[in-house]
Amino acid sequence: MLRDQIDDALKTAMKAKDDKIRVATLRLINAAIKDRDIAARGEDRCEGITDEEILALLTKMVKQRDESAVAFDKGCRPELAEQERAEIEVIREFLPRQLSEDEIKSAVKDVIDEYEASGLKDMGKCMGALKERFNGSMDFGRAGQFMKESLT
Repeated sequence: MLRDQIDDALKTAMKAKDDKIRVATLRLINAAIKDRDIAARGEDRCEGITDEEILALLTKMVKQRDESAVAFDKGCRPELAEQERAEIEVIREFLPRQLSEDEIKSAVKDVIDEYEASGLKDMGKCMGALKERFNGSMDFGRAGQFMKESLT
C-alpha cells in the first residue's frame, strides 16, 4: 500500500538523519494524506482515501511545487526554487514512472482511434479514458493539448 511505503520512507529517513528537506517533505505528504482521510470520513468512508486518491494528491503536490519553483525563479529567489525542486524529487519517488512526450502522444492517438473521436465534442470521453488508464503516470495538461491539436 502506498500509504505504508510513505510511512516506512519517513521512518527510515528519520533514523538515518537524512537531509531535512526529505524528512520535511515526507511529513508534508503524510499530513496531506491525513487531511484527506479526515475529509473522507465526512463522506462516510471509514477506511480513508485509496491509493488512487493518494496518487492524485501526490501529482497535485508536484504540480504545485513546479509552479512555485517557476514563480521563485521569476522572482529572483533561486534558493527557494531549488528547495521546491528538491521536494518534487522526494514526492516523485512514490509516483509511477511518468510517460514521455512521445508516449503521451501515442496514448492520445490510440484513444482517439478507439473512440473514433472526430471533434472537440469527443474530448471529454477521450480524456476520461486516459485518466482511467494512466492515473498518476501522465501529465494530463500535456495530453489535453495534444488531444485538442489532434481533434481540431
